[in-house]
Amino acid sequence: MDYCKKFIVKEDDKLDLSKINPNEKGDYKGKKEAKAKMKENIKKLTELQYKLYSENKQSILVVLQALDAAGKDGTINHVFAPLNPQGCRVHGFKAPTQIELAHDFLWRIHKETPGKGEIVIFNRSHYEDVLITRVHKLISQKECEMRYKYINDFEKLLTDNNTKIIKIYLHISKEEQLKRFKKRLDTPKKHWKISDGDYKERQLWNDYTGAFENAINACSQKDAPWYVIPANHKWYRNLVVSEIMVETMENMKLKLPEPTVDINEIRKLAEREESK
Repeated sequence: MDYCKKFIVKEDDKLDLSKINPNEKGDYKGKKEAKAKMKENIKKLTELQYKLYSENKQSILVVLQALDAAGKDGTINHVFAPLNPQGCRVHGFKAPTQIELAHDFLWRIHKETPGKGEIVIFNRSHYEDVLITRVHKLISQKECEMRYKYINDFEKLLTDNNTKIIKIYLHISKEEQLKRFKKRLDTPKKHWKISDGDYKERQLWNDYTGAFENAINACSQKDAPWYVIPANHKWYRNLVVSEIMVETMENMKLKLPEPTVDINEIRKLAEREESK
């Protein structure tokens, strides 16, 4: 299956999240059936990352966005944790500091984008500035639309400089979110994840859904597309994200660099040493 094609939001699409089933699990019956495929994908990802790092010409930015409890941390854990940390890092964006607020909203974002050969995962991102700010009416609709334009221009700058952008929205149902909140309350080791704003923000579910739809519709570009991933089943969420990563990286035509030394001469030196 072409997962990129299945879950992409094309430039001319009009995303309606109510028409996407967050409970989908594809052709798989359950977690056990998908385990082997997930293991295969992780192996492919580590091999592709090695080529990306060695080639040192391209980079990848993964943007993870979702409503609370949709599984951003879990996705990072299961899909990206196995990668070599020398060429892969995660940056989480919290509420901006006073220094960051003194600059334009993209100022704090740009310096965290990946360098050549690197994969960077944004846990939340520049899209927070057209989501929470709009839901809480901290910016006007006109200002929000201007920010869409700035985001598109910013992402084009990155793609023009050989950064592949993969933007992922993890789509869960309102009922599933409530179940996950309850699990946090019932599990002492998850208490640190509970926020006093979780249930308050939940009252704004429809507003957030609308804000996500508007942002994705405005900013899903050909070279920086959004993917909407059904995320009620954590194992299927992880599998789909791994598939999209593999498909994208394979299409990047990554190649190991040519040696900068004469291998035959080095081999002769090695043989001399071994014969001593």
